[in-house]
Amino acid sequence: MNTYICPMHPEVHSKKPGKCPKCGMQLVLKDPLKGGNIAKIKTPEHLSQVSRDGIGVFYTCPMDPDVVSDKPGKCPKCGMDLNLMDLGSSHQKEGHGGAEGDFRQRFFLTLPLVLLTMTLSPNIQMWLGFSFNFIGRELTLFFLGTIIFFFGGLPFFRAARGELKQKNPAMMTLVAFAISIGYVFSVAATFLFPGESLYWEIATLISVFLLGHWLEMRAVRGATGALSELARLIPPSAHLFKGNHTVDVPTSQIKLGDRVLVKPGEKVPIDGLVISGETSVDESMVTGESRPIGKKNGDKVIGGTVNQDGSLTVEVTKVGIDTAIAQIMKLIREAQASKPNVQLLADKAAGVLFYVAVIAGITSFIFWFFVIPQGVIFAATVAVAAIVIACPHALGLAIPTVTTITSTLGAKNGILIKDMKGLEIARKLNYVVFDKTGTLTRGEFGVTNKVDARILALAAAVEIHSQHSIAKGIVNEARKQKLKISEVKDFKSFPGKGAMGTVDGIKVAVGNRALLLDQGIHDKSKFPSEDQGKGKTPVYVIVADKLTGVILLADIVREDSKEAIEKLHDMDIKTAMLTGDTKDVAQDVGKQLGVDTIFAEVLPEEKVNKVKELQNSGNVVAMVGDGVNDAPSLTQAHVGIAIGAGTDVAVESADIVLMKNDPMDVVKAISLSRKTNAKMVQNLFWATGYNVLAIPIAAGVFYPSFGLLLKPEWAAILMSLSSVIVIVNALWLRRAKLD
Repeated sequence: MNTYICPMHPEVHSKKPGKCPKCGMQLVLKDPLKGGNIAKIKTPEHLSQVSRDGIGVFYTCPMDPDVVSDKPGKCPKCGMDLNLMDLGSSHQKEGHGGAEGDFRQRFFLTLPLVLLTMTLSPNIQMWLGFSFNFIGRELTLFFLGTIIFFFGGLPFFRAARGELKQKNPAMMTLVAFAISIGYVFSVAATFLFPGESLYWEIATLISVFLLGHWLEMRAVRGATGALSELARLIPPSAHLFKGNHTVDVPTSQIKLGDRVLVKPGEKVPIDGLVISGETSVDESMVTGESRPIGKKNGDKVIGGTVNQDGSLTVEVTKVGIDTAIAQIMKLIREAQASKPNVQLLADKAAGVLFYVAVIAGITSFIFWFFVIPQGVIFAATVAVAAIVIACPHALGLAIPTVTTITSTLGAKNGILIKDMKGLEIARKLNYVVFDKTGTLTRGEFGVTNKVDARILALAAAVEIHSQHSIAKGIVNEARKQKLKISEVKDFKSFPGKGAMGTVDGIKVAVGNRALLLDQGIHDKSKFPSEDQGKGKTPVYVIVADKLTGVILLADIVREDSKEAIEKLHDMDIKTAMLTGDTKDVAQDVGKQLGVDTIFAEVLPEEKVNKVKELQNSGNVVAMVGDGVNDAPSLTQAHVGIAIGAGTDVAVESADIVLMKNDPMDVVKAISLSRKTNAKMVQNLFWATGYNVLAIPIAAGVFYPSFGLLLKPEWAAILMSLSSVIVIVNALWLRRAKLD
C-alpha cells in the first residue's frame, strides 16, 4: 500500500494522492522507489529518480496525466492506452509547482471581478469621491461576490475539508471559515434584511489569499528543489558497449556488469569501476569536492559527475536504489521528513492557535455587537479580521522551510543529514572526538626524512612487490621523485621483518631491526636519534651486506586537519583523538595538530568507553569515524559523524554523513547546525511575535483609545506577508558560508 506525505508537513499522511490540507502542496510518495504499478504522482523529481535509477520507465494516460504506471497498459479510469512519459516536459507540474500554478491562475482570473466589485461598492465610491448607483447594484454585487467566493475560494474549501477529515483543523479551515462568514452575512444583508454587505471585503480577502499563497508556493519551490536537481544530474542516455561498438540506450536500461563509454565533457551515467582510460572527474555536484579528482584503472566513479579530459570505459557496479545519487536522495528525503524538537513545539503551538483564532473571532463579535454595540457590520468585520490574522501559517512554515533548505545546503557541500534531531544537538557540542587513522591522517605512510635517491630507488625496487602500507609509502615516495625503479630478482619476503632481493646485480635487504639482526648487522651508526625517531617507523636499507641508510615513515597527517582543529577551538569546542597507536606516535600526531586530549593504545572495542568517559564529565560529544569500525562509538556519541563515506552513504550508525575525507567538513557540519538553529529561532520569533501583536489589533483592543483597527483584507495581507517573510528568511540560509 502506497503512503503519501506532504514535503513541508511530513506528519500529514494519506493512502491516496492529493493536496496537503495544511499548505495545499501535492502529496508525494513517502518512498517512491517502492511504488506500485499505478500511482497518482505529480512530482517528477521522484519520477525522474525512479526511472533514471534503472527501476524502470513510466507511462501516463493522455487524458488524465495524474495516472502514472511503471508498465504499459490501459488507463484504469478511461481505458485509453498509456503513453511513455516525457519527464523533462513535466517539470512545471511538480506538486508545489501545480499548487503554485493553481493559485496564480485563480488570482488573475478573479482579479478583474474583484476590481469591479470594489468599484461598485458604496464605501469605495465614498472614499474615492464618486458615485455610481443603479437599479440592481446589490444583485450585481451578489453575483460577482458569489463567483469570486466559489471559484477563488475553492482551493481553501478543498484544503479545509482535508484538514477536517484528518481531524486536524488549521489555517485553511480558518480561511474557509472567515470568508464563509463574510459571504453568508452579505447574502443575508442582500435578501433577508436590508443592510450593508461585505462583498468587496470578502472579494479582496480572497484575492489577497490567492496572491499570498501563490507567492508562498513560489518561495517554497525554491526551498524544495534539491531532489529534482539531483535527479537531473543523471543523463538520460549512455553509450553502452555491444561487442566492440557502442549503442546509445536509455540510462534506465543499464544493468549490473554492463560496460559504458564516457567521453570527455560528458556526465558519468551510473556508478561503476574504471576498467580502461585515465581522466579527471568533477565530483563537486555530488560530494562537494571543489577540485577535480584523478581517475584511472580500478577507481570508482559516481553517476552524475562530469568527465573532464579523457575517455573512460566503466563497468557498472550499482544500479537503481543502490547508486550514490539514489542513496543521497533517500537521505535528503528522510532528513526533510524528520523533525527537530523545536518543530514539535511549533506544531503544538500552531494547533493551539487555531482555537485561539476561533475564540478571538467569536469573542470579538460578541464584544462589539453586545457589550459595546457598534453594529453588526462592524462586529462581523472585526470577527473576520481576528480569525484571519490569527492563522498559524507562518508558525507552521517556520521550521520546515529551514530544515528543507538545510538538507539541500548540506548535500551540496557533501554533508548528508540523516536526522534533524542530530543536527539540532550539534550546535551544543563542546567536544569532538576524532578517530586518528583515515580521519586526521590519511591512513597512508609517507617518508619524513631526506633519503639519498639511490638508496630510496633500491629500497623501492624491493618493496614494490609488497602490499604492506609501509612498503607502499616507500614506493610512492620514489615515484613522486620520478626515480627509476629497477626490476628485482630472487625476491624473498620475511613476514614481520622485511624483504630481500637482487637489484641490478646487488643484494638489497629492506626491513626493521629484527631483519638487521638476522643479517648479522650490529652497526648502529645509521640509527635515528631518539628525537628523530619519535613517532616514526624506521626502515633500514642494507646494500651488499652493509647498512647504508634508514628511511623514516609516519602516517601522513591530512593537510586540513590542523586547520580543522584550530577552527573547532575558535568555536569553543575541545578536541580528542582516539588511536590504537603507541603513545609516542599518538603524542607526535597530537602535538602537530594541537589536539586537547589524546587516547592512545585504544583497542577498537574500547573506543566507546572513551566516548562515555567524556560524556560522564558533562560534555556534549560528537564522534568522527569511518562508520564501520567506529559504529559503536558513533552510536554512543550525542552526534555520530561518519567521514569519508564516498559512494557508501548509507551509514546506519551516524547522524551526519560526510562524503569526503576532509576534517574541515566536520567544522562545516557544526557551522551548518548553528546557522540552522539561528534561522529557526528567527522564524519562530517572527511567527509568534506577529500573532501576539496582531491578534489584539485585529480584535479591536486598541480601537477605543487609538482608533486602530484592521480591515479583513489588511489582515489577510499581513498574514500572507508573515508567511512569505518566514520563507524568504529561510531562503537566506542558502547564501550561508559554512566555515
